[in-house]
Amino acid sequence: MDVLAQLIPQTEQVEVVRLSNETTTVNFESNQLKTSKVEETAGIAVRVIKDGRLGFAASSDLTATDKLVRNTLESAAYGDPVPLVFPGSQPGSDVRTFDTTIADLPVTRMVEIGQEVIAYLRDIDPDVLLNVTLKRGINQVTIRNQAGADVAFRRSPFSLQVEVNRVKGDDILIMFDMLGVTIWDADYMLPVRRLGDKLRQAQQIGTLAPGRMPVLFSPTGTLVLGLPLMEGVDGKNVYKGISPMAGKVGEKLFDAKLTLVDDGTLDGKFGSAAYDDEGVPHRRTVLIGNGVLNGFLYDLKTAAQSGVESTGNGSRGLFNQPSPAPTNLIIAPGETPLAHMLAGIDEGLLVQDVLGLGQGNVLSGAFSNPIALGFKIEKGEIVGRVKDVAIAGNVYEVLQNIAAVSRENDWIYSNFNAPYILLEEMNVAGKA
Repeated sequence: MDVLAQLIPQTEQVEVVRLSNETTTVNFESNQLKTSKVEETAGIAVRVIKDGRLGFAASSDLTATDKLVRNTLESAAYGDPVPLVFPGSQPGSDVRTFDTTIADLPVTRMVEIGQEVIAYLRDIDPDVLLNVTLKRGINQVTIRNQAGADVAFRRSPFSLQVEVNRVKGDDILIMFDMLGVTIWDADYMLPVRRLGDKLRQAQQIGTLAPGRMPVLFSPTGTLVLGLPLMEGVDGKNVYKGISPMAGKVGEKLFDAKLTLVDDGTLDGKFGSAAYDDEGVPHRRTVLIGNGVLNGFLYDLKTAAQSGVESTGNGSRGLFNQPSPAPTNLIIAPGETPLAHMLAGIDEGLLVQDVLGLGQGNVLSGAFSNPIALGFKIEKGEIVGRVKDVAIAGNVYEVLQNIAAVSRENDWIYSNFNAPYILLEEMNVAGKA
């Protein structure tokens, strides 16, 4: 018997989600093809509201529906009392996230792409050791509930991840970049070229005396600033009262040059889909507009707990209940060309990547990271890679005074888009 039909008479609300994933992975280690595999997973996840309490159960056995129903009802007996309301039927966003070019991409072609990546970077530096992972998938989701929602959508994620390792004596260089799309991108070598540019620049070593100086964050380096903001706008953290932004909607917390947007309606982007994983349509949400806090990211549960509507940011796995998560997070570009930003720096630091991203008390806004890849800027020019330096600060302080935001911007790590951000003065620690 249908799980939804079984549970409707026994509960106030029911949600039944079917998930299926097929993933093909090709993996290169230390410049050599290592593995190729295909994985298929499928399952059913069920949530109910019974006597005002939330119950949840999931199974990868599509035939064990009676047991799944029993487990869900037992879970509800001890579940959280949540005023959650499952959504009715709503039109989804008009967004393209499935491409047969990706879905049908042969393993032989994936191997060729991996070999192309390795050849390109080793042509720049024959000493590099490269780990390359290519994945293509077909994701299908159906969501039905007692309120009349009956939605289905599918995605064809493709990702290319490249890790560069180079060791010369006591000089260790590690870099990483990634492409993530759901519509085939003929320019799949974009992140590889970015790595190639960094690799060329890294061949020359510079020296940078510690002290207070201008710090320019590249799009990849901007993750240092973006990660605490992601935690701060998470509706779960806001509801718990542990986000520094809680209770401050409408206040100007940052420099007017800062605008942060979540947008799950962009064609072909890694975080896009017609709906979130609870059947709520994806949308464009301005979280911070010209420095002013506009709102947060919510799923159904945190929205109900906070007395607001879901923003369509419920994200889940088969055996996990939904929680708020960004779709495609975007720091809006500014008006200043990167060349002008560099020209105005007499001596400073360009941050490309850091070590230990996400470690420490990220939620508070604090960051303290050694630089994995950084360059000295001298009289408007990038003059060499710097070693043994570190940066520290708090985003709720340093982002109150932004010197400039670049016109140029990049998609990095699949679903994060950022420009260059220049902070006029920061403390840079290192060897004298």
